Amino acid sequence: MDVELVLRSTRVITPQGTRAASVTVSGGKIAAVLAYDADVPAGARLEDFGDDVLLPGLVDTHVHVNDPGRTEWEGFWTATRAAAAGGITTLVDMPLNSLPPTTTVDNLRTKQDVARTKAHIDIGFWGGALPDNVADLKPLHDAGVYGFKCFLSPSGVDEFPHLDQDRLATSMAEIAGFGGLLIVHAEDPHELDAAPHKSGPKYTDYLDTRPRVSEDAAIEGLIGLAKRLGARVHVLHLSSSDALPLIAAAKRDGVKLTVETCPHYLTLTAEEVPDGASEFKCCPPIREAANQDLLWDALADGTIDCVVTDHSPSTADLKTDDFATAWGGISGLQLSLPAIWTEARKRGHSLDDVVRWMSTRTSELVGLDQKGAIEAGRDADFAVLAPDETFTVDPAELQHRNRVTAYAGKTLSGVVKSTWLRGERILHGGEFSEPAGRLLERKN
Repeated sequence: MDVELVLRSTRVITPQGTRAASVTVSGGKIAAVLAYDADVPAGARLEDFGDDVLLPGLVDTHVHVNDPGRTEWEGFWTATRAAAAGGITTLVDMPLNSLPPTTTVDNLRTKQDVARTKAHIDIGFWGGALPDNVADLKPLHDAGVYGFKCFLSPSGVDEFPHLDQDRLATSMAEIAGFGGLLIVHAEDPHELDAAPHKSGPKYTDYLDTRPRVSEDAAIEGLIGLAKRLGARVHVLHLSSSDALPLIAAAKRDGVKLTVETCPHYLTLTAEEVPDGASEFKCCPPIREAANQDLLWDALADGTIDCVVTDHSPSTADLKTDDFATAWGGISGLQLSLPAIWTEARKRGHSLDDVVRWMSTRTSELVGLDQKGAIEAGRDADFAVLAPDETFTVDPAELQHRNRVTAYAGKTLSGVVKSTWLRGERILHGGEFSEPAGRLLERKN
């Protein structure tokens, strides 16, 4: 094996912990993790990052790229550049809000054809579970999607209707039958209907319309059904800390359940949202500081498995000052790593923890055995981070197509110095290489 590249740092995050090391690369793969002062093989290039941290490229399994069909909202070109700028080297694209949605094999192929020449990082795809596409689920699974997303309440776009309880059971049974994964937007429609119906610019009014009980009830029902069917299920974007005891108990009982949360729930609070500032609107919503503390506790003890962005952008005109009608979604690809690191270090967590939540466990969720860690045999995907450098978020410097962000003006810790994909530097000093990402498919 001819080593072409050696990456050296006093702080390399490995599965065994952070240590000084030299990482050798051959053919786009990690060849070995060696002692810091190991000899550089003849003909190999050395990149010495000093005290900057070398970490595995992040894997974000919850991204709405919206391409094709709503490319004025985002698109593969801008989304993958923003991801690379944030140290993310792999994303898995959600089946909506593209047109068409990824609910048939033909629609998957359409999306893949669009993405192929625009991918600065690697991209996988989720399929969608709709009321009328049960017959499409196994073909999509065989075509390489990583699982199937469904909603238990209206999705916000007409072409992606939610599942009622009967159709949820039918889809879950079908997916369990071939060993697939069902990922669920868990808000109960009956609890949402029973909540106050308020409009206007006050965030507290909006919060009343999406109560914690809507998540709690949906998750309770989902756990019961998954237990009965022996299905593997994943709760998307958990916001309500009240659901944590249910989740912990289900895991103890052996239910095949995993759970994610998002940077905005872990770093932003309801108390700080100004009236009319719908850049903070998402579903389920950002909740109170006390709720956030409990999410962090659950992340620390493993009740919550991983952290993903739920990057869900729109054009600026859809972010009106009426929380009832404004588009619900937060753009977070470029800022997710520094946002989480800024808060994590305050709470006594290490970068090893951040890597576990945002790279290792997300890779495990979708079976990307070649990603998620710096060890021999894995893809040579890396981010180089200056963890103590700070910056103030300027929307004009974001790579997202629409530079609307809830983080504007915030000072964050952690500057991504460079990003590497299969041993090639794809971002350095704000300059991007030509697209080198690959389209990934689930291993059968």
